[in-house]
Amino acid sequence: MLHLDNAWHPEPTPAGTWELTLTNLSDTTLADFTLSLTSITRVVGADPDLHNVRFLKRNANFHSFAPPEGLTLAPGEAWTFRIASLNRSPFHRNDAAKTAWVTIAGQHHPVSVGDLMLKGSVPAMPPPRLPEGRLTLPFALLPWPRQIEGTPGPAPVILTAAPGTSVEDRRLMLSVDALHARLFPTARRLFTLTPAMGDRTLSFATADMAPDAYRLDFGDTITLTASADTGRRHGLVTLARMLHGAFADPDFLFPATGHIDDAPRYGWRGCHLDVSRHFWPMEDVLRFVDILAWEKLNIFHWHLADDEAFRAEILALPEMTKTGVTRGPDRPDMLPQLGDGITDTGGFYTQADMRAVVAHAASLGVEVMPEIDIPGHCAALLAARPELVDPDEPAESYHPVQGFPNNALNPAMPATWTVLEHILDELCALFPSPHFHIGGDEVAKGAWLASPQARILMQREGLAGTFELQSWFLTRVKKMLETRGKILVGWNEVAHGGGVPPENTVLMAWENAAVGIELAEQGYDVVMTPGQAYYLDMVQGADWLENGAGWAGPVPPQQSYEYEAEGDFPDHLRARMRGVQACIWSEHFTTKAWFNDLVFPRLSAMAEAAWTPAADKDWLRFARQVRQHPEL
Repeated sequence: MLHLDNAWHPEPTPAGTWELTLTNLSDTTLADFTLSLTSITRVVGADPDLHNVRFLKRNANFHSFAPPEGLTLAPGEAWTFRIASLNRSPFHRNDAAKTAWVTIAGQHHPVSVGDLMLKGSVPAMPPPRLPEGRLTLPFALLPWPRQIEGTPGPAPVILTAAPGTSVEDRRLMLSVDALHARLFPTARRLFTLTPAMGDRTLSFATADMAPDAYRLDFGDTITLTASADTGRRHGLVTLARMLHGAFADPDFLFPATGHIDDAPRYGWRGCHLDVSRHFWPMEDVLRFVDILAWEKLNIFHWHLADDEAFRAEILALPEMTKTGVTRGPDRPDMLPQLGDGITDTGGFYTQADMRAVVAHAASLGVEVMPEIDIPGHCAALLAARPELVDPDEPAESYHPVQGFPNNALNPAMPATWTVLEHILDELCALFPSPHFHIGGDEVAKGAWLASPQARILMQREGLAGTFELQSWFLTRVKKMLETRGKILVGWNEVAHGGGVPPENTVLMAWENAAVGIELAEQGYDVVMTPGQAYYLDMVQGADWLENGAGWAGPVPPQQSYEYEAEGDFPDHLRARMRGVQACIWSEHFTTKAWFNDLVFPRLSAMAEAAWTPAADKDWLRFARQVRQHPEL
C-alpha cells in the first residue's frame, strides 16, 4: 500500500507552498520510481521552485515527478517534497492531489490520497448549509407558485382521473406518475385511472392562457385548467409534489379548498451538465433529465465535448470517440486529468443514446441543447484529428487557464472546416432544439499567433490578434448553423474581438452579472448563469473543510436562492434577458456522492429563482421544504 499526504503552507505569498509526503506501506522497497498525480492546483513556470524532487512533466492537471537520484523508500519510510511555484493558492481541502500512482519499470501502482491539510491554523468546521426554516402554508411545493390560497386538509389516498378524461390527459397523468416513481422508487403512487377508496377526482379544463401557465381549483373535485400540455404538465407536477410531501412528512397537508394560479417567471429555465470532464452513463443522464422536469426546468444544456473528451458519436469521424474519449497513463496525447487514475477511462454516447435522451426529455417538456465547445477547449478533438494542427506551430506556444497546450481549433487549416461540417451536420440532425451551443469561451490570449498558417489568414482578412480571429471564426460558424436552421448560443466571450452578429444569438453571462448587462447593451439576448450564484460546482461555504471549486468564491444555498439575475438590468434592456441557468462542471464530481453533495439543494434554489416572482421568494420557507429533493 502507498499513501500520499498533502499540506499547504500560506508562505511565501501569493500562492504559498505545497508539501507532499509519499509513504511506503508495502512490503517492498521502492527504487527507480516516478510519482504521477492529478491536481487542480498546478506547478507553473519554466524553472519551478522545488525542494527534494525532480519535476518531469505537466499536462493541464496531470503532473509527473521523480525523487532525487538514488532515493529509495523502504517499507514504512516516507519521502517529503515541496513546491512553491503554484498557479494559485488553494481554496479548500480538495484543491491538491486528487489521484496518484507510482510507476516502476512501466507498471503503475495506485496510491491512496488524503485531503489537503492546512498548515499554520486549525480549520473551522463548516456550519449547516440550511437553517431549520418554517412554513407559510403546510403544502410541499417547490418552486413556489405565483399565487396560492388554500385551506389545509388531509391528503387523499390517490388522485383519480374524472370520468370522460381524454386519452391525452390520462397519458399525461401517468407520465408524471411514472416520473415520480422513478425519482422516489419506494414512494406510493399518486395518480390512477380508476376510482379507489379515499381518492379525490381530478378533472381537466381548457382556457385561454399562456401555454406554460395553469390553474388548480380545489374542492370535492380538483380541476386543472390549462391551454396546452406544458401547462397541464406543470399543474400535474404541482399536485405530485404536494401529495408526495404530504405522504412523506406529517407537517405537510393538502389543499381541501382554494386555488393556485401559476406560470413561470422566465421562459429559459436551464441546467447544464458537463459530461466531458467525467463521463456520466446513460442511466444517470436520463435520471438527471427527470430531476430537471421535477424542478420545472425546461432546458437541458448537454456539454458533450471539452478538452478532456469528445463524447458525441460522429459517424463520419469514428476516431473522435476512440482516440478522443480515452485517457490513461500510457496515452501520451490523452493523459489522465483531474480524478483519473491508472485505469483507462472513457465513455461516449452513441447516436442512439442521444436520440433516446432527446425523446425522453421531450416526453417531459424539456428541450435538449447540445454543446460542442469551440474553438478553444479542443484538446481531445485535436488528439483525435492531428491533421487539424498547423505542423509549423511550435508545441506549447500558448496555454489557456486550464493549462492544456495549444488547445484551440486553427481557423486557417482547411481540415478544420471539413470536420466541423461533419459534426454540425450530424448533431443538428440529432437534436431538434432550435439552439446549438458552440462554447466560445476561454481561448488563450496569444492563441494561433505562432501559427504561420493563422498569420497568413489574419493578414489576408485584416485581423489583429487572437480575438479578432476568434470573431472571424465564430461568425463563419454562426452562418453554418443558420443554414441548418439553428440559433447560435455561446458563452459571454463570443462577444470578444467584435463578436458575432447579435440577431438570433444568445449568450450566457457566466463570469459575473455585469457582463450580462454589457452583452444586452450590445444587442445580444442573454441567459444569466453567473458563477457567483449558479455554478453548482462551487464550494458552499468559505471554510477550508468544504469541498468544490473556489474561483467564484463560496456560493452557499442562500446566495443561489436570493440572487436576482435581472436586479441591475435597466428597464429598457430587460426584454433581452431570456432567463437563468445553473451549470454543473464535473472536474470535482468523481462520484455521485460528490455530485449530490454539491448540486443539492442549490439546483432547487436556482429552479425557484427561475420560476417564482421575486416578491414571493422566501428563503426560510424554501429551507423547510427543500429537504425532500431527489438525488442522482
